[in-house]
Amino acid sequence: MDIMNTNDFRFLPITKEDMKSRGIDSLDFVYVCGDAYVDHPSFGAAIITRYLESLGYTIGIIAQPNWRNTDDIKKLGKPKLGFLVSSGNIDSMVAHYTASKKRRNYDYYSPGGKTGLRPDRAVIVYCNLIRQSYGDIPIIIGGLEASLRRFAHYDYWDNKVRRSILVDSGADILSYGMGEKSIAKIAELLKIGILVKKIKGVKGTVVLCGKEYLDNFKKDYITCGDYNILKEDKIAYAQAFKIQYEENDYINGRAVIEYYDNKILVQNPPFAPLEQKELDKIYALPYSRNYHPVYDIMPNGRPPSLRDAPFQKGASGVKPDAIPAISEVKFSITHTRGCFGGCNFCALSFHQGRSVRSRSVKSVVKEAEIISNMPDFKGYIHDIGGPTANFRKPSCQKQLTSGMCKNKRCLSPNPCENLEFDHGEYIKLIEAVEALPKIKKVFIRSGIRFDYLMLDKSNTGKSFFEKLVRDNISGQLKVAPEHISDNVLNIMGKCKNKIYENFYDEYYKLCAKHKKEQYLVPYLMSSHPGSALNNAIELAIYLKKKNYSPEQVQDFYPTPGTASTCMFYTGINPFNGKKIYVPETYEEKRMQRALLQSGNPENHDWVLKALKKAGREDLISYFLRK
Repeated sequence: MDIMNTNDFRFLPITKEDMKSRGIDSLDFVYVCGDAYVDHPSFGAAIITRYLESLGYTIGIIAQPNWRNTDDIKKLGKPKLGFLVSSGNIDSMVAHYTASKKRRNYDYYSPGGKTGLRPDRAVIVYCNLIRQSYGDIPIIIGGLEASLRRFAHYDYWDNKVRRSILVDSGADILSYGMGEKSIAKIAELLKIGILVKKIKGVKGTVVLCGKEYLDNFKKDYITCGDYNILKEDKIAYAQAFKIQYEENDYINGRAVIEYYDNKILVQNPPFAPLEQKELDKIYALPYSRNYHPVYDIMPNGRPPSLRDAPFQKGASGVKPDAIPAISEVKFSITHTRGCFGGCNFCALSFHQGRSVRSRSVKSVVKEAEIISNMPDFKGYIHDIGGPTANFRKPSCQKQLTSGMCKNKRCLSPNPCENLEFDHGEYIKLIEAVEALPKIKKVFIRSGIRFDYLMLDKSNTGKSFFEKLVRDNISGQLKVAPEHISDNVLNIMGKCKNKIYENFYDEYYKLCAKHKKEQYLVPYLMSSHPGSALNNAIELAIYLKKKNYSPEQVQDFYPTPGTASTCMFYTGINPFNGKKIYVPETYEEKRMQRALLQSGNPENHDWVLKALKKAGREDLISYFLRK
């Protein structure tokens, strides 16, 4: 395939030649993205661009432009309405660095897994390139990096509170959360000639204004603070986070104001989530469900410039995909959005929101039919999931009219009395996909909320658990108890350990009943705020008794937009104002992680050091005997 002949009508234009072949002189929008171009509904860039296309706009993609000059930014010409900018599916700093701030050596969202194809703080860099190239053209930023950095935020890599990314990027508008509704409204206003500087009140957006703009609100707003104070005062920062979290509600949320010298940052209230018919339309758009063939121009699946890039075997068991991230989702289906689980270390509450919405069974079955007719499909649907696989409905009926509760969670530390349980529709959905003629097996791999499952005492709850074990697990089920100390679990926003123990016992009973040699793989986290050395020892003893040695343990990673990150920075639980212990030093983090993998000989010195420091020399022979 000629590298210059990129035109493929299954994809959006990526070159001037593509535009010419479609009869386009100039595009309405150009989307600049930090990921390689993958046209699949698991990628936010694909959803937004396909949605705009369905509304009649022309749009092109500039994926992973060279940021060392403006040549790539200019390659599609000046768009008529503006630029859309995203770092990609994850924050660019998270994509580049581990929890210990070491540079990663593999990038799942880049061709061949090659690193270095997007800059650090990609949104800011791309916006600067656009301004250099086209001056005062409208720029709208969105995606996870922009959404989670929309207010003043603690940045783990700089170890300081940075300004809103809207301020630092110089963009005109920030679209936060799941942005279909806000981007459609912005596009409509730009199309009829409204100047971008005049577009201030669109829901689901953040804008920077003069202080006189407050007069428009008639006191229907709340102030979360002044950046000059927030960057120095940890108590004020924790209080600001609480306000931002509580106002992220489409029914009761007010405008939130943050001060920047003579300017104000205005977060407009969120748009309502897409309802079922709207979600069905989004997922019925004509995605090619693959990466652009420009990445597949060599026989080995690698562009010439990436000839030496590392490769991993694709999930399909055939040749590796040129873009590694597609392997896990190519034959997977997203059936739901939002999560009322309330884990404090997760950014979902601040991005997708806590209000759950799901697609219809008919819509999911239709997507499964499309997947089953793909040429490399082998008969296995890898996942029918979402943020939480077994959430399909809002947490309660009250939430639909009164909004999400500000002062309590649905599941932790104890389940709310109004919480509704139902696994019946999810069973029907899975069974409907399993009934398709080309489907051999459906697996559930994304997160099962085991506490919600165990609390569902109805026949549908029991039926789903049995079906899951009997039919829908590929050797092992990954779940996320995270810890076993109830004090730590409470700070994490997780259920009590007893619920996990009950789930564990029932899981293996069902495996025995159905003669299945299947295992539980628990996700565990070390050094989360609230976890002292004694808590790590408590977890290590538990693992020893279970005869389980985890291959991987996640060190707590302070990523933007989470309550746990606020705790890490401030030492304060933002929801109750209480001080909490925070493991901060490299030494303690290393000890906590080593305790969770005490069977590894490389960790023995650290385990010994931890036990001595905690005054638990009585456990040395227990952990370190040969």
